[in-house]
Amino acid sequence: MRRPTSTYRLQIRPSFTLEDAAALQEYVTDLGADWVYFSPLLKAAEGSDHGYDVVDPTSVDPARGGRAGLERAARAFHDAGRGVLVDVVPNHVGVARAHENPWWWDVLRLGRDSRYAEAFDIDWEFGGGKVRLPVLGEDLAAAAASGAFRVEAGELRYHEHRFPLAPGSASETDDVLRVHERQHYELMHWRREASDLNYRRFFAVSSLAAVRIEDPAVFEESHAEIRSWFDDDLVDGLRVDHPDGLRAPAEYLERLDALTDGGYVVVEKILERGEALPSFFATDGTTGYEALGDIDRVLVDPAGEEPLDALDARLRERTGLPPSLPWSDVVAATKRAVAEGILHSEVRRLTRELGRPDDPATEDVLAELLSRFPVYRSYLPAGESHLDDAAAAVGAHRPDLAGPLEAVLRALRDPRHPAALRFQQTSGMVMAKGVEDTAFYRATRLGTLTEVGGDPSQFSLTVDQFHAAQAARLAAWPHSMTTLSTHDTKRGEDVRARLTVLSEIPERWGRVLEELTDAASSGHGPFDALLWQAIVGAWPASRERLHAYAEKAAREAAEVTTWLDPDEEFERRMHAAVDAVFDDPSVAARVESFVAEIEPAGWSNSLSAKLLQLTGPGVPDVYQGSELWEQSLVDPDNRRAVDFEERRRLLARLDAGERPVVDRSGAAKLLVTSRALRLRRDRADLFTRYKPMTVVGGAAIHAIAVDRGGAVAVATRLPVGLVRRSTDGGSPWGDTTLLRHAGPTTDVLTGRTFTGHIALAELLDTYPVALLTARASS
Repeated sequence: MRRPTSTYRLQIRPSFTLEDAAALQEYVTDLGADWVYFSPLLKAAEGSDHGYDVVDPTSVDPARGGRAGLERAARAFHDAGRGVLVDVVPNHVGVARAHENPWWWDVLRLGRDSRYAEAFDIDWEFGGGKVRLPVLGEDLAAAAASGAFRVEAGELRYHEHRFPLAPGSASETDDVLRVHERQHYELMHWRREASDLNYRRFFAVSSLAAVRIEDPAVFEESHAEIRSWFDDDLVDGLRVDHPDGLRAPAEYLERLDALTDGGYVVVEKILERGEALPSFFATDGTTGYEALGDIDRVLVDPAGEEPLDALDARLRERTGLPPSLPWSDVVAATKRAVAEGILHSEVRRLTRELGRPDDPATEDVLAELLSRFPVYRSYLPAGESHLDDAAAAVGAHRPDLAGPLEAVLRALRDPRHPAALRFQQTSGMVMAKGVEDTAFYRATRLGTLTEVGGDPSQFSLTVDQFHAAQAARLAAWPHSMTTLSTHDTKRGEDVRARLTVLSEIPERWGRVLEELTDAASSGHGPFDALLWQAIVGAWPASRERLHAYAEKAAREAAEVTTWLDPDEEFERRMHAAVDAVFDDPSVAARVESFVAEIEPAGWSNSLSAKLLQLTGPGVPDVYQGSELWEQSLVDPDNRRAVDFEERRRLLARLDAGERPVVDRSGAAKLLVTSRALRLRRDRADLFTRYKPMTVVGGAAIHAIAVDRGGAVAVATRLPVGLVRRSTDGGSPWGDTTLLRHAGPTTDVLTGRTFTGHIALAELLDTYPVALLTARASS
């Protein structure tokens, strides 16, 4: 079966439909991408910009172009020799507006008698035979008295929310509160969802209800449309969203492998440091966050770790905060807070599965195990050692729980026990909410390090460590996807590349940060560091984008302010800091000056990261628009519209012979991206192995060079330190040389030909990267 050499991700939405995607075929092909990669296409909630809230899995979303649009887009790309990859969402469906989801509507109308009752993961007994819906913002009686809660048009209405009536349960003249009592659902206050919800959801999002895809009937009905894509040769592969939420991920992938007839399938599996993708998964690999982490960290200067730690300590002391804790303790605390907070309902459900409903000691043990679980989940009987590790940590931290801990462990070690199956689903929820959505916003010394799947306690990688990780990827999962930016990354790839520069100039950054916080501060030192890094990393950025980031980052961190209980005074100071960049000329000048100072080194890091990703082992994905500088912040900022016309014009100029300078236009990145993608697609024979090349000389530490089987990638690292080597106006590379055989080779970026050993002062005098091959490529 065919596997892609690269993919190009497009966000399909009402404002950019499958018709628009079809019209991009020529550009995607000219760029050099092998396959196009679509975000979810099944019918989503009205107005959904991302598509992960599917409301009807049996049809392609008309707002995204419908089935006809998919057929036209598939034909356009297939006729050009391109493949088609589509994102699918098996874990959950959207239920924010019940009337949009026919399955959910039927369950609410008929309760346990609905043919879809078993499709959803509902604890009917806990709800007294009803589904609990956390939609109320007031007392139900008061809402009825005001008319906000009413029977209207044959439905139960609460403000704009619509709910079905059970057959024969109401007439227009009935008291609305009595009508509510007769339904198969209970409307409850939204604050109760944390502890009293009785259906599983996606993480803590109650508007996304989890489905029981492990049921063969549910799989068949929810995948009938997807099956038809392969039967009709419209789609060539799938990206699986959040497989760790499923009760039986391995079994699901086996079914998907049969459905696609062995087609290309990758999974959004977040691997913790040192964790391997289960070898028994019927998949080609992950979506590539572990590759992202390796590429980022090989560009980080290890010498910056100690001074950035010292800066963090000064910021804490200056704003009256205690010293930072070890990362493992930070994570344990944030995960524990999640387990007894927004995901308490999941812990309570586990106690019911264990036959100990609402037992405080059992809840305590479960919360501790979840907070100490070292990875997203296990796949029993595989991965029992992770449970052992968590148990050992709980035993050391809470010896008072020894008795109830052992009783709980007996059930959790049994692969067939309902509690063991549910614990495996729950541990990933707690990890995602506790780490990615909380702890990452508290670890602020260097924003580069807090990306999905990352471990901020791992500051950097040596070149040798990087080579070892790349070689292992090629050996184990040669078709696994690699990435630098996605719809889920906390910062775009070029924001991270610019922030990586701070690791080379920690003292300088400390002085600049002090000046900025003297002018405008939230009053919380570590958050100030996070906020000002976002500003200088994404600059130039609009006021609106930075305000949105500040609010999300502060509330996710949940140290001073939260989503549920915002701290108005803190947020006023936080927003004032953002406004200062636009309203205070001295602050604006300071930001502009510092960005101009670090921008060239950031561009060097960006081009190096891009070349290493595009030429490295695996299947590189280019997130839409990131062939130019990708300076987005966290979603929804990273789903902004892309100016494809600008990219078309720039690519045409490059193809006409222009060799751009490295500047804010991003044309140099487009050159690197297009030439690497084309070479990879058209000369796959040059990318069959992974052999580190030898670089010698005084600046050898600043180079990464690898032979991929005929294509040789050379990239610069630690560019600030490299420039410092130049004291006489000459090249900072000095005598540094790439050792190679005597034959000729051509740099596809500049068109120049070299023979034998190559001086890096000559090879990298135009760009900080080079891509060498025995045959020139356009």
